[in-house]
Amino acid sequence: MKIKLTYKQTEYRCNLSKPLPISIAVGAVRCFYATQYAAKPYVSGDFIGSVKEGAPINFYDVQLNPHGHGTHTECLGHITANQESINNQLKSYHHIASLISVVPKTLDNGDQVIDREQLEILISDHDIPALVIRTLPNEETKLHQDYSGTNPCYITADAMTYIVSLNIQHLLLDLPSVDREVDEGKLTAHHIFWGISQENKTTTRGHCTITELIFVPDGIVDGLYLLNIQIPDLELDAAPSKPVLYRLHE
Repeated sequence: MKIKLTYKQTEYRCNLSKPLPISIAVGAVRCFYATQYAAKPYVSGDFIGSVKEGAPINFYDVQLNPHGHGTHTECLGHITANQESINNQLKSYHHIASLISVVPKTLDNGDQVIDREQLEILISDHDIPALVIRTLPNEETKLHQDYSGTNPCYITADAMTYIVSLNIQHLLLDLPSVDREVDEGKLTAHHIFWGISQENKTTTRGHCTITELIFVPDGIVDGLYLLNIQIPDLELDAAPSKPVLYRLHE
């Protein structure tokens, strides 16, 4: 299926039959010491929900943590007492997105970060709905890594302030979090992204989302794409997700 769409007075062609998935399967990775992902047959009396065990169907219980077990999309409920639901906050599923690749900088303390200077150089469209960040080197260990206790790369407060200034509403990246793994619970970048402060509990960016733990294969070049964010009807602050890119051609 091919479609035509217009973005900033430019017409693009897009082939919806050629999706470019950028998600990691639930349970393939782990971070923040989350309880291990598990899927096992439901058991009740003599019934075991597995065809291999003689049942007519496979009927499994699943134990997962959206933030800790793979690609997930989160809303402001991740850091609020209200714990708003991603199912209610994400109302639009298709967005024009810019994909950029960044080599993280190493700070004096050994931390790896994405800073504002890098983004200012790489982001050419200053009014785009979605930004997808791929960190380099883009090793396939990202597909099956346990990030717990490794202090992964994160986004500096200044860089996140810049992202917000560009009115980017949907941020996707191949990191476990936009914030440092251990930051005394400040989650500074999260607060900046959703415009939430201790003094002001309201925000005008409640519809904005962050998608973490994606993986963008090397064959997908930097540039402009149509993005589709797919989530299940899960009433939580975050849900496992399947973001998909589609190439745009003028």
